[in-house]
Amino acid sequence: MLLQTKKSEVIFVITLHHLLYILVELNMQENTKKFEVISVLLNSGLDIYMKRIMVFILVILYFISTEVACNGHTHINNNVQSEQKALIDFKSGLTDPNNRLSSWKGNNHCYWHGIGCENGTGFVVSINLRNPYPIENDIPYPLENEYGNQSYMNLSGVISPSLIKLKYLKYLDLSFNSFKAIPIPQFFGSMKNLIYLNLLHCGFIGEIPSNLGNLSNLQYLDFSSKYTYHNDFGYSSDLFIQNIEWMTSLVSLKHLSANNVNLSMVGSQWIEVLNKLPMLIELHLDNCNLFMSIPSPSFVNFTSLSIIVISSNRFNSTFPEWLLNVSSLVSIDMSLNILHGRIPLGLGELPNLQHLELFGNYLEGNISQLLRKSWKKIEFLNLYGNDLHGSIPSSIGNFCNLLYLDLSDNNLNGSLPDIINGTETCNSKSPLPNLRELYLELNQLMGTLPN
Repeated sequence: MLLQTKKSEVIFVITLHHLLYILVELNMQENTKKFEVISVLLNSGLDIYMKRIMVFILVILYFISTEVACNGHTHINNNVQSEQKALIDFKSGLTDPNNRLSSWKGNNHCYWHGIGCENGTGFVVSINLRNPYPIENDIPYPLENEYGNQSYMNLSGVISPSLIKLKYLKYLDLSFNSFKAIPIPQFFGSMKNLIYLNLLHCGFIGEIPSNLGNLSNLQYLDFSSKYTYHNDFGYSSDLFIQNIEWMTSLVSLKHLSANNVNLSMVGSQWIEVLNKLPMLIELHLDNCNLFMSIPSPSFVNFTSLSIIVISSNRFNSTFPEWLLNVSSLVSIDMSLNILHGRIPLGLGELPNLQHLELFGNYLEGNISQLLRKSWKKIEFLNLYGNDLHGSIPSSIGNFCNLLYLDLSDNNLNGSLPDIINGTETCNSKSPLPNLRELYLELNQLMGTLPN
């Protein structure tokens, strides 16, 4: 009798364990599951007393789990419906002459054009409304395409703050649209889950809102503008930053593009601020009205920096030699400034450098010494329009990866080398095996190019 009681207790515990597991995993989704559980229970080896207890527990747990499931499902549904309404409100503020958002109707917003949802919940995680046929600065008139005039592909109008209700939104791309004569919305700074924000060529005006610094998860930020007017510095836009200090809070930022944004009021502060972004990989500040010298940070913290573009500014200084300590650099563009002094020979020793543009400056140096450095991975080298002198060395043939070389409009002289090295260095057993473009005009060079 004692053994029988203990056996019943063991069966009771095991059955209860399995019952709880089934309730959790299946959440009592179907009526057939309920009957299966009851059938297993009634056919178990328990005595009638324990079966009654188990049935009672089953009923209680069923009502609890059903209530929790219903409340959870209702809560998710309410949130999804709220997000769908937020998208409708957002659409209502837009002008859409070509009906790009014609699919924004019906109950399943996850199938709407440009909308991406989280699997299983229906929460909006991405909005991609990039204009598929953008009009670039150098195209004076819109071209015709399958949608007709490109300008009609632009979305414009007002950006509704209803987007704040999209609590799970991580990706927002509104690039190449025409939100003319309105500032970048302040509420963007409240969308704290954003990882990607692309406002490239959107036509915004005014000051970049400093509360974008609240987006500590942001990894990609582009608010580059089209240039819209000409001033003493060159072409500029109606977007500007007065104080750049807020960017120090963008601790996750990997990509920053602010091309054609007026940074003249920032002064030399920009380098110290951006030096505090430890994950920054790409920096694009083309034509930003930066001037005077390129400051040297007190401590070089650009440990991940791969691409730096600070072209078409008015930097009047020597080449910033602190960049030689950034071994991660793959691409440097400082063209069209007022850089002067010698080109550092250390540039040729940067282990990962593939792309270098210094054209349109006043830089000096002996081309023979410069090209004798290793330049291990260089593919694109543009030194056009500087004050380089000397003759081209035969060691240039060792540039096995070089695709493009422009040394035109300098003070190069002497004879072109009769023999070019590279037969032993390059895998192809021939010098300059990948060279596609070579420019040497407007120098004092003599001779002919060797075969």
